[in-house]
Amino acid sequence: MDHKLYRLRPMQRWLIDTHFEKAKSTMMNIASCLRLDPSIDVERLAKAINDTLEYHDIFKCRLAIDLETGDICQRFDGAISPTVFERMNAEQFELRKEQLRAPYSLIGTPLYRIHILEVDDQNYLYLDFYHAMMDGVSISFLFMHELNMRYKEMRTFQTPAPSYAEKIIAEQNISDAELETSRNYWRRMVEGFDEDKHLPPADIHSREAWAQNTIDIDMQNVTTDYFKSAVIKENTFFIAATMLSIAKLTGSDDAIISWVHNGRLNRREMKLFGLMIEQLPIKSEFGRDETVSEYLAALDAELATGLNHLPGLDVIYSEGLEDYCVSFIMQGKIHKTTYIIDDKPVEVVDVPQNDYSAVENAIDVEMNVNDDGSYTLVLDYDASRYSERAMKNFAATFDEIILALKDGGRMLSTILHGEGSQS
Repeated sequence: MDHKLYRLRPMQRWLIDTHFEKAKSTMMNIASCLRLDPSIDVERLAKAINDTLEYHDIFKCRLAIDLETGDICQRFDGAISPTVFERMNAEQFELRKEQLRAPYSLIGTPLYRIHILEVDDQNYLYLDFYHAMMDGVSISFLFMHELNMRYKEMRTFQTPAPSYAEKIIAEQNISDAELETSRNYWRRMVEGFDEDKHLPPADIHSREAWAQNTIDIDMQNVTTDYFKSAVIKENTFFIAATMLSIAKLTGSDDAIISWVHNGRLNRREMKLFGLMIEQLPIKSEFGRDETVSEYLAALDAELATGLNHLPGLDVIYSEGLEDYCVSFIMQGKIHKTTYIIDDKPVEVVDVPQNDYSAVENAIDVEMNVNDDGSYTLVLDYDASRYSERAMKNFAATFDEIILALKDGGRMLSTILHGEGSQS
């Protein structure tokens, strides 16, 4: 068999390189355990899963070493790893849950695990995907939608699925000039980044690096109703809140963070299984005073400009220029996605963190939308840098700034330095 090698896309390479710092961790596992409706036929379900895996080339992906260059690459000719059945009692299941989330052996092996767990009279579906091959959109929406459709209809698809391998090839056709223009754009975005200046002050220095902790704080000062009439997008609004929070906590006159975009810019890409998300640096400078409305409009335009320069992000990933940036992601309701199989909702069962767990960034700022229209701020943070008290302080500052940002005529200087401040 001809094992054709494909380069890693920049975001893939960055995630894998980040993982190598904690190679025995599960920091790149995206896992869910689903309690199935009793009516679900697990043999039929396994066939629907296996057919889905066979249909998309990302599940044939294997990481490999290019023997000529020594680089990590990928190929798309691996055999599908079919659904695994396990049978156990309830007591054994409680122990098994502690072991389900395990590190991946990266080279030459499948980068996903799918198990059907038959536990007494209750069945569960365990899904675990390596993040460098699948993102949240691919899993929560695309995979689960196709699985539901295949289970119900048991039909075959006649047209080929969008190909991740072809996506990689297409990206190689970008001209060197265009690539360098985009790279320079991103270099300017992260120029001058300093951990002491652009990260909230650390208050812990005694724990093992990259220890993971998470805290959820309900926001009091805005609901989704606000954005029904606001002229600014909620993503832009909360990115602004993140940047101003950092500047206020550090006393800096600028802020540099990164923000996560789903990376899908056209209809075909919206159907593509694989890792498509990108983490885009963004800089705001607050030396020249301006109103909230002026700042939000300028920030929104800069975010849109960044999407035109996605190809040049390779320089950011390869040179590690945003490894320690605070990262923002507008999760929306993806954290509460209702999974459906045979048009029946399936309950998500908690899979606990374990000794393999580790955090990816210094601070991940996630904004989640609740069913009642309220927002919850989720901070996934490096507990070797920050205490829970420090993160609660960050959340309180964030919520205060949310309130201030609702006043379009307010000057930024008064948000950062208090009323009566002058630029």
